[in-house]
Amino acid sequence: MDKVFIEALQIDALIGIYDWERRIRQTLVFDIEMAFDNRIPAATDAIEDTLNYKAVSKRVIEVVSQSGFGLVETLAERVAAVIIDEFGVQHVKLKLSKPGAVRGARAVGVMIERSRV
Repeated sequence: MDKVFIEALQIDALIGIYDWERRIRQTLVFDIEMAFDNRIPAATDAIEDTLNYKAVSKRVIEVVSQSGFGLVETLAERVAAVIIDEFGVQHVKLKLSKPGAVRGARAVGVMIERSRV
């Protein structure tokens, strides 16, 4: 299966379990891979036949910006579900990084893979 990807999408969000985290917005970084058959858009050269990564990015930004989850695990699940449900992809691989959350580490976070049932 072909893949459409969005790499290092930075979004400010309210995320975390500590009191101080609930008072500030933190930058999260998303790497997203989506399974999508690119043969039709390649043949038609028409944007309406593609998995429009700009539309996916805008929707992910909207969801994350409006969220207020405590855990990155919960947010990752929500974003993956939106991508599968709203954009019709068969499979999504998502990496959500929280830079600076642990001293000495560039980032921490989760990686999940979900498929349409």
